[in-house]
Order: sequence, then C-alpha cells, then structure tokens
Amino acid sequence: MEKFMYLFRGGMDPNASPEAMQAQMQKWQNWMQSLQKSNNLVAGEPLQNSGKQLNGSKKVVTDGPFIEAKEMVGGYLIVNAKSLDDAVELAKGCPIFESDGKLEVRPIQKMDM
Repeated sequence: MEKFMYLFRGGMDPNASPEAMQAQMQKWQNWMQSLQKSNNLVAGEPLQNSGKQLNGSKKVVTDGPFIEAKEMVGGYLIVNAKSLDDAVELAKGCPIFESDGKLEVRPIQKMDM
C-alpha cells in the first residue's frame, strides 16, 4: 500500500442552515468511518481559515492565506491505497462533491532517512 494525501478545496455553503450543515458533517463522518473500517484512513484534520505565510529568502511573514475561499485548502486526509487510481476511486465517495468542492489526490513521496 502507498500513501496519498487528499486536499479539500471549497465545498462549503456559508448560507446553509444549521440543519443542512449538520447533515453535511454527518455525511463526512460516515465517509471517513468507511475509510477507517476498510483500513484506508491514516490521518486527517480540518484546517482553520487563518494562518501565516512565509515568503522568499528573507522569510517575510504575512497573514494569509489570501486566495478565494473556493480555492483555500480546508483540510486534508492521508489514506492508504494500492495505486493512484485506487486512491481516486476511494475519493469519489467524498461528500465535498455535493457542494461543488474540489478534492486533489497527491501521492506522498517516500523518503529514505
């Protein structure tokens, strides 16, 4: 098995009712539990909307991120899968697509240390 990272962008409706938001969160929990039961889920967390960014050789620190909300990474998961294609298939069950969100699947590079 190889490790892959899922990066989640967008997919949140700020105008959704509390009930709709709760229902969406339940779908996320169900999907993540199914990944856990199949031994594909390694780790993951949602990210807050605030942060800092360091830039260039002088390491200039700015508040951030400064991108459109639909392009901001809102969270990540690390999953085990047989291949990139398998990781993509697992990702298709993600509830983010119900809200026009994006899910990027990236292989994690193995490093010898």
